[in-house]
Amino acid sequence: MARDINEKLENLQRRRQGTDSVTAARLNDAVRLELMAKSLIAESWQRRAAAKPYTRYALGAMQAVSEQYTRVSIETAERVANQLASKLTQAVEFEIQGSVPLDIHIRGVSDVDLLTLNSSIVTFSTAGAWSQAGLYTTTSSGSLDVLSSLRRDAEKALTDAYPAAKVDCTGGKCIAISGGSLARPIDVVPAHWWDTVEYQTSAQKRDRGVKILNKNVPVILENLPFLHIDRVHNRDASVFGGLKKAIRLTKNVKNDAESSANADKLPSFDIAALLYHADQNALRAGHTHELAILLETQRFLDWCYQNKAAARMLKTPDGSRYILDTEDKSVGLLVISSEMDKLAIEVAKEQLEGHVVGEPNRAQIDAALRNSLIPAAA
Repeated sequence: MARDINEKLENLQRRRQGTDSVTAARLNDAVRLELMAKSLIAESWQRRAAAKPYTRYALGAMQAVSEQYTRVSIETAERVANQLASKLTQAVEFEIQGSVPLDIHIRGVSDVDLLTLNSSIVTFSTAGAWSQAGLYTTTSSGSLDVLSSLRRDAEKALTDAYPAAKVDCTGGKCIAISGGSLARPIDVVPAHWWDTVEYQTSAQKRDRGVKILNKNVPVILENLPFLHIDRVHNRDASVFGGLKKAIRLTKNVKNDAESSANADKLPSFDIAALLYHADQNALRAGHTHELAILLETQRFLDWCYQNKAAARMLKTPDGSRYILDTEDKSVGLLVISSEMDKLAIEVAKEQLEGHVVGEPNRAQIDAALRNSLIPAAA
């Protein structure tokens, strides 16, 4: 059954405030009660476009989650990091990766990716300047042995430290811990540093990679999480916040899609990576005309699906791989793009109400989204 706009608005509110059923199952009673109490306070987007629910949904779906919710997520990750640091025999350091540090998460209670980095080993590109200068010392321990040991020790440390929590050790790349005394779910990712050629030149963290273990294969994977964060953040700043709004909008539309199983075939990471390539001038217009972000998001997703060969040449912001590298992702893209088409049409109808007789044409829809100004909340 198709979801109506009132159901979508309720889903959006619950996701943002941590009272959705998916989230509630991963929290203790005290945290659930606290979130229920906070959910009674309306957010500013809920007071906008009062008689235009599709417009209100689009505006709300673009907004960042409350800073208070995000702060608790980061504090919970830091608490888990402190426990690991006190219990592990290896020297470790910690970094947060993923959607939370980028502020593109759409749930008030969002999983936080906590990189747990073994400091005793650093792998490096032999073509880099520091390697060529002989500034590294090699070790007899390999990545697979070191990270397998760290994974085993971290699993035991978390199980001992949080006996009331659910510690799920079945995941290949992370240990998922939730419930008990934790206010947020945390995904602990064992890793170590990987010094790329670029990092050996710049000495900037954005260029430094990490190697992580997928224990279920087992295999070592190379990631550039900080380069992704840096490039998405900088592009967003250049378009006055329009990129992150487009990403949040698309992730929310994906979550509320009628065909959710197919929509899920396009991962959230790849949504962010795709929209990185959207038209920057069009996103920049959203600084004053917020619905222009919806227009560009709809246009770009449609372009990606209609121009498959060109879209498949788009790479992730860190340049490490093509984004649409499986047919499943194209299936997910089609579902999300179709949902965005419907939303754009309905929002435009609300903006054109009383000005256009019958169904608006494409030019009228584009003009309505590009030029409408939505008053701020009273």
